[in-house]
Amino acid sequence: MATFKRNALGRGLDALITMDEVKTEGSSSINEIEISKIKPNPDQPRREFDQEALSELATSIRELGIIQPISLRQISDGTYQIIAGERRYRASIMAGLKTIPAYVRTAEDETMMEMALIENIQREDLNSIEIALTFQKLIEQYNLTQERLSDRVGKKRTTIANYLRLLKLPAEIQMGLKNKLLDMGHARALLSIDDPALQLKVYELIQENGYSVRKVEEIVKSLSEGHSIEEAKKPKVPSRPTSREEYDILKKHLSSFFNTKVQFTCNDEGKGRISIPFKNEEELERLIAIFDKLK
Repeated sequence: MATFKRNALGRGLDALITMDEVKTEGSSSINEIEISKIKPNPDQPRREFDQEALSELATSIRELGIIQPISLRQISDGTYQIIAGERRYRASIMAGLKTIPAYVRTAEDETMMEMALIENIQREDLNSIEIALTFQKLIEQYNLTQERLSDRVGKKRTTIANYLRLLKLPAEIQMGLKNKLLDMGHARALLSIDDPALQLKVYELIQENGYSVRKVEEIVKSLSEGHSIEEAKKPKVPSRPTSREEYDILKKHLSSFFNTKVQFTCNDEGKGRISIPFKNEEELERLIAIFDKLK
């Protein structure tokens, strides 16, 4: 039987892009396996499959056949369990196939979940909550640290930590992530809010107004500065002048008017300072005379 080389996981996702990276012992031929003998993997991270996309894949399979063999694990009763390729398996059933080409491998249960996760991240993109739940299950079930899990699935430890933090959000927001009512950028901004009730209020605003991630970040920043949610959601009025060129023009204009080098600073919120230096008392008197004329 085929043997999965565990160190392939340590090389990251790129190591599994082609099935050639997974070495086999004995026969290297592709097996045709009866679909009736195949069972889905209970640890498959994806629980929902888009029926329209499956139908399109089934049509492609009828016309072209299976382009990429699925990966199976043979179990003791003579049946097979899917390691990677459940979408192709389901679409093949829809296409009416009786057999399907597959690589048959031996893999421990721990490795199976890792391989299923990597397969899905690589080929189909799990939603962020599915990924987070699978990371959590791997950590808890196999007593892994985030660093060890990082090595096993080819993701940075900070990336794994960010996914796991999503599971601290209220259930309603997690469901919104799962159903793609907001994206991970929105969720990460909401994590900066400590109060779950306030997180839900901002989440409702996202749904009502279709706020961008940047807008949510602005709201969260405003809330952290002590503003109410009503104040935070108000459109931010851009300060004037809004460009460096305009600042420079104004600075030159003031310098020319006062006939001295004017210092001019302004932050992103439009707050700043104008400083007019003078070399001696005579120059100070000249500047005061200019202000008197303006008055």
